[in-house]
Amino acid sequence: MSVRRATHAGSWYTSSVQDLNDQLEGWLAAAKPTLSPARAIIAPHAGYAYCGACGAHAYRQVDPRNIKRVFILGPSHHYRLNGCAVTAYQTYHTPLYDLTVDTGINQELLQTGEFELMDIATDEDEHSIEMHLPYVAKVMESKKDQFTVVPVLVGGLSVDQEAKYGRLFSKYLADPQNLFVISSDFCHWGQRFKYVYYDRSKGDIYQSIEALDRMGMNIIEDLNPAEFTSYLRKYENTICGRHPIAVLLNAVKHLKTANSHTLSLRFLNYAQSSRCRRKEDSSVSYAAAALVVH
Repeated sequence: MSVRRATHAGSWYTSSVQDLNDQLEGWLAAAKPTLSPARAIIAPHAGYAYCGACGAHAYRQVDPRNIKRVFILGPSHHYRLNGCAVTAYQTYHTPLYDLTVDTGINQELLQTGEFELMDIATDEDEHSIEMHLPYVAKVMESKKDQFTVVPVLVGGLSVDQEAKYGRLFSKYLADPQNLFVISSDFCHWGQRFKYVYYDRSKGDIYQSIEALDRMGMNIIEDLNPAEFTSYLRKYENTICGRHPIAVLLNAVKHLKTANSHTLSLRFLNYAQSSRCRRKEDSSVSYAAAALVVH
């Protein structure tokens, strides 16, 4: 197979090259490079009208000069996947320009026996990877045709699997020529998401949601995968990219154990699609973070 279509262009984000470029430039200009150069970022994958501005705070930390490869780890929303999968495509289309898939790294990953190939429908239906492609193309435009992408679909992993994939990806995270993009939204709140946790001591519902999200964000900043697992078990917060995040945390843990690297992660922005005040309301939260290696 050759080119994956930009199946969400024209709906989740504009298919107009000029409009898309203007939007991305505007959001990036409003963000500051406070934690750069990022080795990894966490950024949302909703429609750009909801989370485009938030995501810019993560992508603003990317310095393209030394990057040759971008790993994009996104959660599987539609396909029941017990491990991780790589794409069968050689190229990913975006309205800005096409991105070349690193087929060599794909083969490396497949040879571990821990990855499967996505089929066409799974690949093109999934939005968690595609929503990052225009941003990747934009921040890497000075290196157009000089870098590759490694899209990885992450399934419903067990704690042991999260540790296993973290170890597997840690050698790639150690390489300063690699960038990791971790795709995740945060709390999905409301009856339509079957999640209505509410701590009244925090104020209105939206304030309770933010307090819950920030509790999780603080744990992620601590780079502690076991603590993150405990948090998710206790509160069941509907962080859709919890498994990609946990893989990153485990990769960091392995890297810190195996090497003398000092790594730090910080969240730079937080937003909600709407402010919930009634039990009939609903919202999705978004957060942007960057990880640096010293």
